[in-house]
Amino acid sequence: MQTVEDYLHYLKGKGFQFQEDAVGFIYFGKHYTNASDELINAAIEMTLKAQKSFDGSFYVLLLETFISKQLKTRKDVLKFMKENEIAAI
Repeated sequence: MQTVEDYLHYLKGKGFQFQEDAVGFIYFGKHYTNASDELINAAIEMTLKAQKSFDGSFYVLLLETFISKQLKTRKDVLKFMKENEIAAI
């Protein structure tokens, strides 16, 4: 499993540039929800797929939803997103 930091470096290598405030939002969401790195990374991925850029409020909403639905893995997230037609995945 990749850490959030590793995942952000991976995305940077793919051409995604995160502003400092976006990175701050990512870590705020992590601490606010106490989510695992796997869920944080999935929320970042789903935010980028749904919004085509990083939207901090959408990201936090997704994280809160993942936690409230007791999703644990990226596979759980993908299933949830598909079932609820939240993003084209």
